[in-house]
Amino acid sequence: MRVPAQSVCTAIRDDIVSGVFERGSRLTEEQLARRYGVSRVPVREALRTLESEGFVVSRRHAGAQVAEPTEQEAADLLDVRALLEPLGAARAAQRRTDAHLKVLRGLVRLGQERARRGQGEDLRALGGWFHETLAQASGSPALSVLLTQLRHKIAWMYVVDQPDRPVDAWAEHGAIVDAVARGDAERARALTALHAERALPLHRLKRPERGHVRVSQHAVNTASVRN
Repeated sequence: MRVPAQSVCTAIRDDIVSGVFERGSRLTEEQLARRYGVSRVPVREALRTLESEGFVVSRRHAGAQVAEPTEQEAADLLDVRALLEPLGAARAAQRRTDAHLKVLRGLVRLGQERARRGQGEDLRALGGWFHETLAQASGSPALSVLLTQLRHKIAWMYVVDQPDRPVDAWAEHGAIVDAVARGDAERARALTALHAERALPLHRLKRPERGHVRVSQHAVNTASVRN
């Protein structure tokens, strides 16, 4: 069974984001192939992809290792997202489909319900799905990919606290969807920019400790891989 490099890339990225592979730790093809139960070929391809995304760096005589972003690089990510997310919302107002709108409204209903119940962990996942769907509704695959990469990197570099009033945050999501549904691109852009600005104080930089790779096993999902 040949495991696609994309599946290996996702597994390595998830382990980097979650801190299994700490910043600055060395990544060898042999180590990763053994960890995920795959050959070295998809691992090599995955490392190239992760290097292009900024999660991995390759140095002569040292090989691949997890990148060590600076605080300025981390701050830049939030600035870039503050520019791209409003653009995505404006495009969504112009290009969204009925299917996108149905999913967005459903997520807002669930988010508001979970917020009233104080189910914080559910809200994190729902918020991620909301912004991912909004990006997809932009009708721009390139923009959607960029925003997805930004979300991964921000999750890697930051701890994001829940707002004091999550009900209000989900009311903001609802207002964005209303603007998208009406095709009001400028209002969708403005509301999304304001939502991103209000979320900024909730982001706290992670302070990683240099050390060794944690010994937790993470098998590659091969359920959809054909022989």
